[in-house]
Amino acid sequence: MRKKKESLRASILESLKNRKKARPRSASGLDRPEGTLIASYNVHKCVGADRRFDPERTSRVIHEIDADVIGLQEADTRFGERTGILDLRRLERETGLIPVPIAGVTKAHGWHGNVVLFKQGTVRDVHQINLPGLEPRGALIAELELVRGGSIRIIAAHLGLLHRSRAQQTRLIVELMNDGSETPTILLGDLNEWRLGDRSSLNTIQNAFGPLPPAVPSFPSTLPLLALDRIMANRRGMISAVEVHDSPLARVASDHLPIKAVVSLETLDSGAEMHSRTA
Repeated sequence: MRKKKESLRASILESLKNRKKARPRSASGLDRPEGTLIASYNVHKCVGADRRFDPERTSRVIHEIDADVIGLQEADTRFGERTGILDLRRLERETGLIPVPIAGVTKAHGWHGNVVLFKQGTVRDVHQINLPGLEPRGALIAELELVRGGSIRIIAAHLGLLHRSRAQQTRLIVELMNDGSETPTILLGDLNEWRLGDRSSLNTIQNAFGPLPPAVPSFPSTLPLLALDRIMANRRGMISAVEVHDSPLARVASDHLPIKAVVSLETLDSGAEMHSRTA
């Protein structure tokens, strides 16, 4: 228990130190960077920091981000027959984002609450993966052909709350990466890991994605201290620095802030160095 408290304390102190170094950035649409924007957002079943259920508010934050691809977590009710809680048709009309199709579900938006939305492109392939562990968790793998960015594979995941489960889940993700595919791949989602150093369950992911990028605190949204949400790529130079989408609305719409990064596929040729290695 002492080691756990020390690790949490170290993580919080590191987050506070990084917050002092960071310059405040505007989240307005006017500051949207050039290129293909990828984002991840745990919408907390549309329940905000004020404990109010408000899907409309959540949709407005998604509209603010203006991503070309966004992975959502907790976009369905969790128990019983999973039911989607966002108005996806309205979201498509207002943002152009459409969901990657999911097989075998009726009322749910996604797979174990994971949804991938994209615009201006086509879906080449979709896989729905059950992740091991005590809790029902899953990953959604989508291969997309984007008008703005070419071919890309998205692994959208929400890992478990237990360290042992996360370790099992990251090993499975690394195994999935060893399929011989050369498609540039991005892993994104709420990976639920706040530990630093050797005790982090994300260390296994380095076998497929290389050294982990700097952690960006995104939780809790009212005072972000822990980097639970991540975006990482299996090729060097593929994504810009990950940053939070920090707006007044995002601070209250969920207990997580969204995170985002620009993807550049045009600069990667077939000879570009990939991080993937045999686990």
